[in-house]
Amino acid sequence: MSRWRVAGPMLIAATLAGCAGGASLSDSAAPPAELTMPGRWMLAAPNAPACGMTFTARPGASEGSVSPEGGCPERFFTSRRWSLRQSALTISDDSNNELAQLSYAGERFEGKSNSGTALTLAR
Repeated sequence: MSRWRVAGPMLIAATLAGCAGGASLSDSAAPPAELTMPGRWMLAAPNAPACGMTFTARPGASEGSVSPEGGCPERFFTSRRWSLRQSALTISDDSNNELAQLSYAGERFEGKSNSGTALTLAR
């Protein structure tokens, strides 16, 4: 019986916390703490070949540089910078103009370019 005295209020508190206007199931997932951007990622857009992009940064950094391979869609061949704030990944060109903003979607990022093209970025 003593278990219910402890577990009961904790269960009620957890249930009420879920109703307090927190994130819904449809919201983008926050990237896991162990997510590291450095490495090779593939940028994909409809009706375009996938494009390899190498992300580099100091360990634990939330921003760094991008080196795109040939054949990138739109203006992504000009990609030079990235920054990750919460679950939003921003890719910018050499003049610091934003090319796209992507949201973490479990194992990959999804979003749109600034011209409206749907994009995915995955390892």
